Amino acid sequence: MRTGKKLVARQRRRARVRRRVRGTDECPRLTVFRSSKHMYVQVIADGPARTLLSVSTLTPELRTQLKKTADAGAAKAVGLLAARRCIEKGIKRIVFDRNGFLYHGRVRAVADGAREGGLEF
Repeated sequence: MRTGKKLVARQRRRARVRRRVRGTDECPRLTVFRSSKHMYVQVIADGPARTLLSVSTLTPELRTQLKKTADAGAAKAVGLLAARRCIEKGIKRIVFDRNGFLYHGRVRAVADGAREGGLEF
């Protein structure tokens, strides 16, 4: 297991955020994972502990459109697609979980894309 300072710091931030952020069926949690090459988004209902939908830069719809998968433009496209799929499922309101990542750059672009797509935080 990796135990670098950056990873430990992110895990501590993640635990601090998750103490307050909980998703319900009416207002699920939109969580973000940022790797060095891709962005991943999941919409989770914590009560029944199930994933309602997931979108990433590896999703076939986005894979063909994107030239780069690790920039803010790709992250915004992931947020827009997640918002469109949420609205198709009848989800209008979500809670944003940054998963311990700083709210900056690609993480912020996902949130902006989701808001642009019609989701309320």
